[in-house]
Amino acid sequence: MLIDSHVNLHALQFDEDRQAVIERARVAGVERMITICDKVSAFDAVHAIAAANPDIWCTVGTHPHEAKEKPQLTSEDLQHLAASEKVVGIGETGLDYHYDLSPRDIQRAVFQSHIDAARTTGLPLVVHTREADDDMIQMLEGAHSKGKFKLLLHCYTSGADLARRAAAMGAWFSVSGIATFKAAEAVRAVIRDMPADRIIVETDCPYLAPVPMRGRRNEPAYIPHVLAKVAEVRGWSPGEAEKRTEDAFFNLFNRIPRP
Repeated sequence: MLIDSHVNLHALQFDEDRQAVIERARVAGVERMITICDKVSAFDAVHAIAAANPDIWCTVGTHPHEAKEKPQLTSEDLQHLAASEKVVGIGETGLDYHYDLSPRDIQRAVFQSHIDAARTTGLPLVVHTREADDDMIQMLEGAHSKGKFKLLLHCYTSGADLARRAAAMGAWFSVSGIATFKAAEAVRAVIRDMPADRIIVETDCPYLAPVPMRGRRNEPAYIPHVLAKVAEVRGWSPGEAEKRTEDAFFNLFNRIPRP
């Protein structure tokens, strides 16, 4: 089974042909997709896509870039929206100190609300982290010491130390098209050491199209290129890579029924 664990189907880049993109994914063999909420004000649009398609689920959350939209976002706000059976994760959330599009103190406060919501609901926390390894480690380990919760580091490009310490907390990792880029050897080195039973794949479309599609708008139909790279990097056969990432996906997102 092909699965795209992280798509952004509500993005304006898909406004002209959204349903065609979904159909192309199905033709390519993609049987499950999770469309990601990047801010709570967009949740209704994100949820509507999931509700209209039996093979698509969604998350609820606010990306660190958008944290300034609602600095006082609470765990209770997120829990309320997560009550829908189509919601299978909390996020995308986290810390991004590369662009600093939201003040760092607000990013941390909003991230903490997501952590609390993930622990309370039992839903996986979908984390974005960029150039914030020290604060990310501190927040995750501090929260984990108070009670376990499911954790996914999506589109992982951060350092080996954060990956190692997150893995010790039981984290899953998702691999994107970045792994196919020529200059991404450091990313591939980390992938080689990820826990074999906790690796899943994503496109993060419409961004980060994998080689040989790089430079185009990304689509879920391109997920086979990411899966092939994971197989190559880990030394797995194509069938083994598909089976391992499928098992890892359903173990993480266990609100999604397994066929």
